[in-house]
Amino acid sequence: MTETWSGGCQCGAVRYRFTAKPRGAHICHCRMCQKAFGAFYAPLVGGPLDTFEVTRGTIALFRSSEPVERGFCRDCGTPLSFAHVGGTWMSVSIGSLDHPEAFPPEDQHGTNSRISWVNDLGHLPDVAPIEERAPESAAAIATSNHQHPDHDTATWPPKA
Repeated sequence: MTETWSGGCQCGAVRYRFTAKPRGAHICHCRMCQKAFGAFYAPLVGGPLDTFEVTRGTIALFRSSEPVERGFCRDCGTPLSFAHVGGTWMSVSIGSLDHPEAFPPEDQHGTNSRISWVNDLGHLPDVAPIEERAPESAAAIATSNHQHPDHDTATWPPKA
């Protein structure tokens, strides 16, 4: 069996996979990526377009500039992809992969737009997990969790 690297959106409406291990993991600080991810930067990794396929649903597209399309889940809003129109490379958000820890960023792009304090984030104090701070809240979240698991499933949405 061929090894694949899969991922998808938070709700499970969209699933995808690569048939070759993605590479070129990086974070992009450009203002377009900040807005697209609603975050301080966008973590991305990718591979040749012919190694990428959507296995469930459809990635909705927003053309953020003439040469670039950004993909997301129309149901839950998860940022999923970045590609040059007519290009041969597909990048996905590292966080949407089932095993994001396998893709540590190798470099940073768009650093002229990097937020001045973002490099200090790793020095912030850790807060105890919600399970320790508020076990009742953690239990309520766990019993009402609508997040898709980090693996492929046969059906979506799940049967009640």
